[in-house]
Amino acid sequence: MQMTEDSLRRAWHRTAAGSDLLDDAMFPATGTSGDQYAQRVGDPGGLFLVLDTDGTVRGYRSPHQEIFAAQDLDQVLYFAAEEAVRHLAEYIAARSPGHGPVANLVTGQAEMLDGINPAWGRRFRSGGMDATKPARPCGRDPLERLAWLAHSWRDQDPYTNLEFFRGEGISAERIALLYGADPEQIAAGTRLSDLRGADDPGRDPWESAWESFCFGQSGEWAFVMYHDTPSGAEGDSAALSRLGVTETVRLSACAAKAIYTFTYIRDGRLVADDRGSLELIWYDRGRTPYYRGGRLDFLNQAIRRAELDHPELTSTFALYFHALDDALGLQLPQRDIQEGTVRAARWAPR
Repeated sequence: MQMTEDSLRRAWHRTAAGSDLLDDAMFPATGTSGDQYAQRVGDPGGLFLVLDTDGTVRGYRSPHQEIFAAQDLDQVLYFAAEEAVRHLAEYIAARSPGHGPVANLVTGQAEMLDGINPAWGRRFRSGGMDATKPARPCGRDPLERLAWLAHSWRDQDPYTNLEFFRGEGISAERIALLYGADPEQIAAGTRLSDLRGADDPGRDPWESAWESFCFGQSGEWAFVMYHDTPSGAEGDSAALSRLGVTETVRLSACAAKAIYTFTYIRDGRLVADDRGSLELIWYDRGRTPYYRGGRLDFLNQAIRRAELDHPELTSTFALYFHALDDALGLQLPQRDIQEGTVRAARWAPR
């Protein structure tokens, strides 16, 4: 049966009638185009449903941010219920003594959806589009491996750009040379502490940091951390492919503009569901940030697992970084970076 606004509203009324939690919940605003978002919803953030002529229902969180497409009535009702319990969970969590809104928000949403439809509760806990099996708990300290730097990175510390590379037989040294490293310092095995020790005591540490970078390998990934490069080689997928790189993850911070981006390239192609640059500030606790059922749905699932496992993490960046660690295995050597024993070099003179 093709879904229409009338059939959706009637199905929602039946669902709401069977649950006290949805007594006062309104069905999301609907229209025939994402351009109608501002007129029907107002400020971005609320759920808006667009009904296509073929019966597909598309969900939007802004005029330009489509978050799902569904031709299944149960899926559409689920997303409407997810939105409704979100508002109720925020209200309750904000008034929860001793814990506050962060600790209770996501578990509160899950428990409410359980009460409406246990299958919906399972779907929410998985973070996926349908009955995807939830990821297994990580069972370790969430602030190790990568998430330890989430707080300082908001101020571009230790570096503005964090890039990770995976592939067969890749070399962090060769990648560093591609980016414009000084070959003599690469050959000498220079460490970050060596560069710090060689600096003029009267020189601005920020200026020194801008002219240098760190690199190495941790787990399956090589990494390069820098503020800026003189070579323009960053992001050159063809050159990286010649070095054996098949996957690249880039995290970029600009504290002054509050812009923090995530880029994932696999086999030379951007993995972004045709949404262009992906900003980390799109992530709002309890709401999956990427297109549901899309190529980054595995990150939606990892983020939901992190939210449920670690309600004590008040930083959304820490949760996001922990999810990247779980989903992709990204990690950085905390002790080497903090103690200055990580490999480093200056940019080669031009």
